[in-house]
Amino acid sequence: MYNWQYKDWPNFRFMLENLQTITISFAEKLGQVNGLITALNDDLKQETIIEILISEAIKSSEIEGEYMSRIDMMSSIKRNLGLRSDTQVTDKRVAGMATLMTEVRDSYLSYLTLDMILRWHKILMESFSTINAGRWREGSEPMQVVSGAYGREVVHYEAPSSAILAQEMETFINWFSHDNLSHLDKISKAIVKSAIVHLYFESIHPFEDGNGRIGRALAEYTLSHTLQSPILLSISKVLENDKNQYYNALKAAQSTLDITDWILYFGKVILTAQIEAKQLVEFTVKKVKYFDSFKELLNERQQKVINRMFEAGVDGFQGGMTTKKYMAIAKTSKATATRDLQHLNEIGALQVLGAGRSVRYELVF
Repeated sequence: MYNWQYKDWPNFRFMLENLQTITISFAEKLGQVNGLITALNDDLKQETIIEILISEAIKSSEIEGEYMSRIDMMSSIKRNLGLRSDTQVTDKRVAGMATLMTEVRDSYLSYLTLDMILRWHKILMESFSTINAGRWREGSEPMQVVSGAYGREVVHYEAPSSAILAQEMETFINWFSHDNLSHLDKISKAIVKSAIVHLYFESIHPFEDGNGRIGRALAEYTLSHTLQSPILLSISKVLENDKNQYYNALKAAQSTLDITDWILYFGKVILTAQIEAKQLVEFTVKKVKYFDSFKELLNERQQKVINRMFEAGVDGFQGGMTTKKYMAIAKTSKATATRDLQHLNEIGALQVLGAGRSVRYELVF
């Protein structure tokens, strides 16, 4: 049986004895991040927010097997925030995802409604001509989550029929507005409610497509709405790192109304996302100090290449910088690229790794 087939649906049961450690750690990291953010100037705060939104947008899409340009996503998010961007974005999928991310973040003080969810779906999916964007799924065919080759499909989950979707979503909104979590402290409530919202929404699976992306957006919105402050983290980045564990945890939770294990799993995801957000803020501070140290020593080509390396974020510029990559980014000759890289190494801006044909350069900070 699936969770929605039980007569007590959607009365989820759970025990929280083992959540306390996660809650305490999350509160600690949240305080540290807020402290770091407060110390940044407005430009750096904006840059940090942009990085988090980019990460969430790209990783949430990658979970669904869609891969988007980081440069295009950055440009689109900047435009949504009213910032200047020189890159013209033609991929409507990118534009939709970027708009969704910024709207979700801006909506944290708003009460959740059916119209809000439908609007988010329309924003996300209106570039897909085969999808009824902003409308619940229809038809008599069962909505199933399957894997495997044709003829050997494995059904992992089957959602409620479209005939009862409207009522299911009304009940979902009513639960969100009148949850029974008032006995919890604010941090615990935010984590628990975020976990339940994601599972509950994914179990209803109300759209033809885009349920995962909207469901993860709802999880982040719920955190911020419950805490009445826009939380700086990317849940999807953590989930994408181990998609199999995510899908297995979700599948297990969708077969029962006892969701203790799911809440613990999702609580750990939220905590990890907050830890990674702290690392990102620290990375941003290091970036500023780096440019303060070297900006007078860099020519225009070098600044462009160094900026591109920093755009890769905390994970670092994949494979390091090579002469060939430098030539492509700076649009210059091999001789100039070699000379520029040697100069960057001499002033301590880049360090050399490897030798011969495998030589590469990485940032020093």
